[in-house]
Amino acid sequence: MIVGKRDRVTLVFGHLFLCGFLLLVLFPFVMIISISFRQGNFALGSLIPEHPSLEHWKFVLGIPYADETGKMVKPASNVLLWFWNSIKVATLSSVLILLLSGTCAYAFARMKFLFKTKILNGLLLLQMFPMVLALVAIYSILDFVGRYVPALGLDTHPGLILCYLGGIAIHIWMIKGYFSTIPVSIEESAEMDGATPLQAFLSILLPMSLPVFAVVFILSFIGIIAEYPVASVVLQQSENWTLAVGANSFLYEQNYLWGKFAATAVLSGLPITTMFLLCQRFLISGLTSGSVKG
Repeated sequence: MIVGKRDRVTLVFGHLFLCGFLLLVLFPFVMIISISFRQGNFALGSLIPEHPSLEHWKFVLGIPYADETGKMVKPASNVLLWFWNSIKVATLSSVLILLLSGTCAYAFARMKFLFKTKILNGLLLLQMFPMVLALVAIYSILDFVGRYVPALGLDTHPGLILCYLGGIAIHIWMIKGYFSTIPVSIEESAEMDGATPLQAFLSILLPMSLPVFAVVFILSFIGIIAEYPVASVVLQQSENWTLAVGANSFLYEQNYLWGKFAATAVLSGLPITTMFLLCQRFLISGLTSGSVKG
């Protein structure tokens, strides 16, 4: 293949632009990592720490370390507990979101009932308003529910998961659109062979829709791991905090613990990166292609 001089120049500038864009995107992440390895709790400083230290990481992981005076300190840190709370809440919420949004999307894509279009449009309209606008209502509802069912009230993980389940409208639309690209004739053929609608859904439609389910799972997981406003209102005791709420506790007006905050922020990225790598194959195909193959 013969490439002209103009095309080579365009290719070089394209690569330079891409490299510059990647550096711009990665720079804040590199800064956070740098702060987590600095001595003290300073947000400003060189990109490469002059005197690297593991004190912040040892604090986060609960490992004894020597302070500035050389005295051994055993940190009373709840970061690993917050990390586990975040993983638990995000995983359970994402699984339940898949279950609810998948079944709802199947009903909207395959069944006929009154006001179907109006309900779909209503769900989309409600999703335009962020959940933070309903914080007062969420607090009041969980306070009321907690009087009769304490396990679903304030300062509980099931109560927080219940709040997250209220934001599945966009996922219903996403899965419903994917279901609509799958020919109904495939399920009709299965029903002619004796399969029930449930069997056709589980054995045919569900396996063909794994890419979009992976997209919904990873997006909901990332969103819940990083969510702060609702979790900060629902969860009150430090033992129940998620990692986002706990990390914010290092930034109080009297003393900004930037080093500990940075180490906690990097730690919060580990489950997101792991989940993305596990679902990468399905994620790419779910975002770039439909179910119907020619």
